[in-house]
Amino acid sequence: MAVHQQGVSGVQELDLAYGKIIRRIVPFLVVGYIAAYLDRSNIGFARVQMLGDLGFSELVYGIGAGLFYLGYSAFEIPSNLLLKRIGARLTFARIMILWGAISASFAFITTAFQFNLLRFLLGAAEAGFFPGVLLYITFWVPTYRRARITAMFMSAIVISGLIGGPLAGLIMGYMDGIAGMRGWQWLFIVEGLPSVALGLLALVWLTDTPATSNWLTSREKEIVLADLKQDEESRRKSDVKVSHNLLDALKDWRLYILGFMSIALISGIGGLSFWLPTILQNSGIENVVTLGFLSGIPYLIALIVQQWVAHHSDKTQERRLHVSICALVCGLSWVLLPALAHQTWLALLLLTLACAGAFGATGPFWSMPASFLGGSAAAGGIALVTTFGGISGFISPIFVGWAADLTGSLSAGQYYYGGLYLIAAVAIFLGTRQERRN
Repeated sequence: MAVHQQGVSGVQELDLAYGKIIRRIVPFLVVGYIAAYLDRSNIGFARVQMLGDLGFSELVYGIGAGLFYLGYSAFEIPSNLLLKRIGARLTFARIMILWGAISASFAFITTAFQFNLLRFLLGAAEAGFFPGVLLYITFWVPTYRRARITAMFMSAIVISGLIGGPLAGLIMGYMDGIAGMRGWQWLFIVEGLPSVALGLLALVWLTDTPATSNWLTSREKEIVLADLKQDEESRRKSDVKVSHNLLDALKDWRLYILGFMSIALISGIGGLSFWLPTILQNSGIENVVTLGFLSGIPYLIALIVQQWVAHHSDKTQERRLHVSICALVCGLSWVLLPALAHQTWLALLLLTLACAGAFGATGPFWSMPASFLGGSAAAGGIALVTTFGGISGFISPIFVGWAADLTGSLSAGQYYYGGLYLIAAVAIFLGTRQERRN
């Protein structure tokens, strides 16, 4: 580990430098991903009014929900490779401005075709933001510090769930009828336009690399760049095989195991976003404002669990067991949910455990690809892992919506999400060896 080769004063200097980096870039990335997740998942609340107003079936809704991930998957790898060439600042600005404008446009849809088209375009516009941030973090932070930084970034999903429910409930409950528009229309406008402003801010706030920053001192640049270089050399010399080009990475079976875990994570977290409000509504909660506030509880607990798991993972330098145990908890919760979904408080408990397990896995898991991918393999490989999840994110809501129309229940979808997590937990545990550091 690079930091172990520094003196005490060197460690303190590095801690201060990385603290400065975290304060500069992480809050912006978190706010950006909160906006992204609100804009991609607010259809879960809009659905409460929108389906009746526009006459959409559950299958139409499921197709639209999934088409986001089809557009997302198609453009993830090209976007990440482009980021490597033109830098994060321009890439993130483009992504944010486009997705914000498209999200606000949902307020004016009237047909299923328009809904499906905009969902695809929203995914295409947002593609590259999440894997781009994972790549961007590697430019600034060494391997041994990444789980906590990644979890800080991933907390955006949990925070969006925490504030998204109450915010959606208030917007839809109190803005319904203003200017002749329904609450779900105002939801898309109010949550979409801030992303455009964030995209413009990215142009002046973000810096592509430590070497080009004007807010780090010369000494801070020197020690951070040296630490990053030493970390890369340490990985090359360790007993963990590191692929430095995409072709080698594609031959590495570990990439596909991580890809399956990505399938479970992205599908399952998407399932929570799309159907958590509906599951609680079906348990007996009818008031949309109450529904919004209750929907935030699972995310509040998940936020605490997520940060603790990431901290413990970095402290022990262990990833595999942390991911497997969290996935196991999530999978079991989904599988038990159909039997207890009619009881509000038990449904809320299981949804909370599912949230905690899913988000608890994110910090250590999304640190794993960079542990054996370097150079050009990092850009393409990380994007490929998220693309696996994106493709499943396209298929999963369509299946769940079709099954719900066919059976009149969301139970089949809950078993499906649970099965994905349980299989992924076993695959990660058996298929990835313990990371060992020099």
